[in-house]
Amino acid sequence: MGRTYGDAVAALNTLQSNFAIVDAIRKSGRSLNQNAIPEMIEWCRRIGYEPSEFNALNIVHIAGTKGKGSTSAIISSILAQYLPSSTQSKPLLKKIGLYTSPHLRFVRERIQINNEPISEETFAKYFFETWDRLEEFAHTKGEPTDTTCKPVYFRFLCLMAFHTYMKEGVDTAIIECGIGGAYDSTNVLVAPQVTGITSLGIDHTSMLGNTIEEIAWHKGGIMKAGAPCFTAPQPAGALEVLQKRAAEIPTVLNVVERDAALEHVKLGLAADFQQTNASLAIAIANYHLSALGHGSPRHGQELPPEFVRGLEEVRWPGRCDKRHENNIAWHIDGAHTLESIEAAASWFATQIAPTSSNAKRKRILLFNQQTRDANALAKALHATLVAALKDEQPFTHAVFCTNITFQKAGYRPDLVSMNVSATAIDALQVQRALAETWKGIDTKTNVEVKGSIEEAVDWCRYIARQEDGEVMVLVTGSTHLVGGFLEVLETGARPEASS
Repeated sequence: MGRTYGDAVAALNTLQSNFAIVDAIRKSGRSLNQNAIPEMIEWCRRIGYEPSEFNALNIVHIAGTKGKGSTSAIISSILAQYLPSSTQSKPLLKKIGLYTSPHLRFVRERIQINNEPISEETFAKYFFETWDRLEEFAHTKGEPTDTTCKPVYFRFLCLMAFHTYMKEGVDTAIIECGIGGAYDSTNVLVAPQVTGITSLGIDHTSMLGNTIEEIAWHKGGIMKAGAPCFTAPQPAGALEVLQKRAAEIPTVLNVVERDAALEHVKLGLAADFQQTNASLAIAIANYHLSALGHGSPRHGQELPPEFVRGLEEVRWPGRCDKRHENNIAWHIDGAHTLESIEAAASWFATQIAPTSSNAKRKRILLFNQQTRDANALAKALHATLVAALKDEQPFTHAVFCTNITFQKAGYRPDLVSMNVSATAIDALQVQRALAETWKGIDTKTNVEVKGSIEEAVDWCRYIARQEDGEVMVLVTGSTHLVGGFLEVLETGARPEASS
């Protein structure tokens, strides 16, 4: 085996569970269980760490259903203003780690230092150090050194992130949970400095439960004694569960309302709902810096200039993201739950300028969701836009595609996903069902089905070339779709292609 970044990604992909295994786990609800944390602790030990050693990273641990990636990014952006720089004469921090998931284009996006994905060389270095330690441990125990001596994909990346941050001397790490909290791989952390819970909603029901109360129980599992928890406002049932969890631990639970100071800040992330995430991030960052022994940066209602810069400079690709190309305005959001798809639709509605012209401008939907209830998401998107726009036809065109990146080359290696049904993708089962669903709720929309993201982008460009003015396209339904879309957009699908 080689030792390049490409070799690392190829090896990492062998740790993905195939669709049959994932589907069986999903249906049985056994993917999160009481053995998950003991197993992860054992993986940590196999690469040479006791979880308590990660306390040196001064962890900020974030869980939630909606906005946990955005909130983590905002916290990191604020803290980055206290790194050595031309504008910071008294730096309080040296290196900030940010671990998030999933990635959009490159797997190394998950492991960032000072708000930049680690380089390909750095990724390969720490990947193979982790890989080799696991194989060496297995060898000494007389166990097989194949993939059975390594954890699955997400767990491996979690291990690798901890190893990377320890070796790189990171002095603060923001760690985003994957799924849930109580049994999430990241929850081996013994003593985070502070925890945060973003807005809760219904998602991953086969693993977390069908009610907001059950989901809140899982998310509240990241709370630790001695580490205060800050939460966004929650539904009454969810908040009651979080309060009970906090009392049992015990720790202090702080509900963070929208920060009035944000009215005077041009937040780097668009959409009104990001104000909730930003308010939570401000409270957590303020506490974190104080807990590091620097005193509370914020005095009174005004935000420190470092906080303002961090809020204005934050970027989180694929969330309320806009890109312009010729006469197309791409509106991109990786929404994949009912609540987040409604938020994305509301954001898109605000981007549509009211016009007195009777001529309808072309608006296109580019959509996919391969594993959740895609039809329910599509219906929620349509209903939200109809209500916001007072228009029964929010889109003149809609295209439903798979998450396969390119028509001929297939998936980019970083975007390979083995936990979806290849048979369903080949037959375009989900896409055809989505097309029929959309035709049922809007008979006037011109609906297409495409086998790859590249083909869907080409089709949107073909439609746009027939229009004099700018065409708006909403790309949504899945972070996997958005990641592949950005790869196509930035590497260049064929603009000359037609329908």
